[in-house]
Amino acid sequence: MDAAATTTLEIVHETRYSYGAPVALAHHLAHLRPLDDAHQRLLAHDIVTEPPVESRHAGTDAFGNACLWLSSAQLHDRLLVRSTSRVALRPRFAGLQPAAAPAWDELAAGLRYVAGGRYDPAVAFVQPSPFVPRLAELLDYARPSFAPGRPVVEAAIDLMHRLHADFTYRSASTEIDTPLATAFAQRAGVCQDFAHLLAGALRMVGVPARYVSGYLLTQPPEGGAALVGADASHAWVQVYSPGTPGVPSDWLDLDPTNDCVPGCGHVRVAVGRDFGDVTPLRGVIRGGGLHTLSVAVSTRVIDPGPAIAWASAEEMR
Repeated sequence: MDAAATTTLEIVHETRYSYGAPVALAHHLAHLRPLDDAHQRLLAHDIVTEPPVESRHAGTDAFGNACLWLSSAQLHDRLLVRSTSRVALRPRFAGLQPAAAPAWDELAAGLRYVAGGRYDPAVAFVQPSPFVPRLAELLDYARPSFAPGRPVVEAAIDLMHRLHADFTYRSASTEIDTPLATAFAQRAGVCQDFAHLLAGALRMVGVPARYVSGYLLTQPPEGGAALVGADASHAWVQVYSPGTPGVPSDWLDLDPTNDCVPGCGHVRVAVGRDFGDVTPLRGVIRGGGLHTLSVAVSTRVIDPGPAIAWASAEEMR
């Protein structure tokens, strides 16, 4: 791989809790470690907490994402969780051929249940989920993009273009628990809403869609306009398109907030059905009273240092 096609980023993600009363017991689950594969190499990663926690346990969740459990039984009235990562990226979809993707309706038909038939794990991402319920209005909205026999990638990209044009990115226009139907009705939201809307519309026509959490470089290395959503964790979607030239591992990333196929400015952290599966940091506490939460993310291009040894897709499987 040409070194010029590789971008190395440093991401610092800080989450701060300030509690109105002391916390006696806390258990947190973090999805903060970026993915490591043939197109995204994790060069370094560290999580520190202030005050330090007594227990840390790393593992993977049901979707194969890296996660970390943090626990503390010492009294504290504040908590800082700082994640620092260095990631090298190279283009994943440079050879994308949308017209060579399978027809969306044939793909959807092949995922329906047939007694004794082969089970495709992608079926899990056609089903509704807590943050992405089935909505008839999303089916109506998706239909113009999905003419019979149209390649699934062409249809999904067209749907992304339309959603980006019809909906407005508006900071603080929704909360984490704002119903998807509300975001659809007001035609405005944040990146989480854009991702949920695109995933929901795809699922309504029977096409699997995964929710992706990650980070975004404001000015993409490949040029173009500045991207939206880089001041916090970002979110986008992966659409299932098996066998499509230029789509490694059968999932194509689409960023409806920025109306683009991600290049070297998107850092993937975790995939799931919706935001609830991949929340960067969540947990339960005893005590604390009223509390405030603040999140800050900074992403910058850095010198990669020594040459990066890129593994093949087969080696990373």
